[in-house]
Amino acid sequence: MAAPSPNVATAACIRMGADGVSSSVDRRVAVERPIAIEINGIGYAVMMATPCDLDDFAHGFLQSERLIERRDEVIEIEPLLLDAGHLLRITLQAAAAERVQARVRHRISDASCGLCGIENLEQALRPLPRVTADSIAQPEALFTALAALRDHQPLNRETGAVHAAALCASDGAIRLVREDVGRHNAFDKLIGAMTRQGIGWEQGFALLSSRCSYELVEKAALAGCPMLVTISAASDLAIARAAEAGLPLVMLARADAMLWLDAQ
Repeated sequence: MAAPSPNVATAACIRMGADGVSSSVDRRVAVERPIAIEINGIGYAVMMATPCDLDDFAHGFLQSERLIERRDEVIEIEPLLLDAGHLLRITLQAAAAERVQARVRHRISDASCGLCGIENLEQALRPLPRVTADSIAQPEALFTALAALRDHQPLNRETGAVHAAALCASDGAIRLVREDVGRHNAFDKLIGAMTRQGIGWEQGFALLSSRCSYELVEKAALAGCPMLVTISAASDLAIARAAEAGLPLVMLARADAMLWLDAQ
């Protein structure tokens, strides 16, 4: 057996067969670590994630949190490996830093009074921008991407426990993929990689190996994604938020069928 990658560990297991036969096996498992995010000296969040593509993750996270509007607002990202996990030490320009301060103030207010809870509920469901980009992908393109996705998931092939987020061309060709133990993290990594590499959607779509939560819809809308495709079902809030943003949504995308919810 080849040596695992830094993002894959091994676990000693006993395989129990239906025939009553047992044997010792080493199982490859996905690495999951705490990733602390510090922005301009402020501890902002701690995420549990696969510790790869952390620069991509940082850029995507900042966009999804609405802390940056442009890539050049990020001055520096310094990834540090610590005994307890990883630290992303981020430096933003002054305008972006003010947004961080505003978000932190909302978080601190959580414990102060009941009215602050109402304010934070409003923050959680802030209006989404309308998606103005169009996807020209037809159903056959989605089936093409689904069939090819596994070949672009090296971590998942080893562990069976990692989500993927893929940027797909309008003909279904997979252009870029990022993986993580968390579906939200995988999408943040993909969005961040696209930002850092200057890659656009170009009338294609995003394909996610997960259910469709409202957070994923929001990340897609904020990234200007023209169509979001997920392998499992969407929640009612995800569908409502997609309609609000005018985001075409496809769920339960499988090899033989899919459900197409056009929110335009």
